[in-house]
Amino acid sequence: MTTHVYTGVVDRIVDDTTAVILLERNGTTIEQLDVPKETLPTDGQHEGAVFEITVRFAIESMEYLPETEVDRKQAAQDRLDGLSKRLGESDDDAESTESQ
Repeated sequence: MTTHVYTGVVDRIVDDTTAVILLERNGTTIEQLDVPKETLPTDGQHEGAVFEITVRFAIESMEYLPETEVDRKQAAQDRLDGLSKRLGESDDDAESTESQ
């Protein structure tokens, strides 16, 4: 199980029920957590409260999706091909296309 320790700052409380916590690493915000306000320590249930937050997670299951991988690669290649065609057009080609 992987464990990470972050600085967490309560950015805001939404509808007096949800605390929006910004996780920071080395002074940079890297993630946002939305948690029920009542899960925070009572004295830290306000905007600007700063916490040391330990996050533990583990992968419970994993399934390889080869078809999805192929689809994503093809979609990315199609986007690159489309950009290459547009970038490869000369000004004359663009003008002749516009006049048609």
